[in-house]
Amino acid sequence: MRFTKMHGCGNDYVYVNGFLEKVGNKAELARRVSDRHKGIGSDGVIFINPSEEAEFEMEMYNADGSEGKMCGNGIRCVGKYVYDHGMTDHTTVKVSTKAGIKTLELSVKDGKVNSVTVDMGSPLLTPADIPVTLPGERIVDHPYPFGGKEYRITCVSMGNPHCIVFTDDVDGLNLPELGPIFETDPIFPDRVNTEFIHVTDPKRMEMRVWERGSGETEACGTGACAAAVAGYLNGLTERKVTVKLLGGELEIEYREDDGRIYMTGEAVTVYEGSIDQP
Repeated sequence: MRFTKMHGCGNDYVYVNGFLEKVGNKAELARRVSDRHKGIGSDGVIFINPSEEAEFEMEMYNADGSEGKMCGNGIRCVGKYVYDHGMTDHTTVKVSTKAGIKTLELSVKDGKVNSVTVDMGSPLLTPADIPVTLPGERIVDHPYPFGGKEYRITCVSMGNPHCIVFTDDVDGLNLPELGPIFETDPIFPDRVNTEFIHVTDPKRMEMRVWERGSGETEACGTGACAAAVAGYLNGLTERKVTVKLLGGELEIEYREDDGRIYMTGEAVTVYEGSIDQP
């Protein structure tokens, strides 16, 4: 099986051309190739498939084999893959995902895509849509105990469920211990991605993220979008904010005119290769 390893702000995935490669057990493949000691090493696997609704389909699996609905960093790399591999000559590309059709605007330099802006759609704030089982019309700055300590949380869905916590110290967090406590709490029936955010000023924030099914990652595109929404709803940030992640920076804009989120960031090819299927 041929593959391309790519990353957006350090959020790395193995990309497989579903037009050419036929894969049987995709969940098992994702678990195998994502292993950083015995496989290729990645946060998961993304298949680029034909689509009846758009130009391409993104099908993604986390490192533990669970299927994800959406990946902001991943879909930017899908845009780079299809353009750089000559699968399209369009600089506006529509990609179908489990979270709906997303529109990508590709920035091209010297014949290759170097950054992508994604229309991520509107955030979902109703608890049942996220999902989170807490009462109320929105979960914004809501107190709730995790692991015996109370945290104030804001919950947002960007196709994936997110729980955002604002803190003065993201670097000192014991995320390997804290992340699973949030991820598996019973108020999140589909588990949850958790973002820990330090707002440095109204236009900038720092973020660490624990992703369900993958653990701590260097970046999470949907998480950065959710954090930007949470920052605005809590009166901490403006509608346009730079999110600094472990692997790089993303520009997020929560537009007032249409209520949609636009994310801009890098898309990088690491290398190409081949591997035997399990």
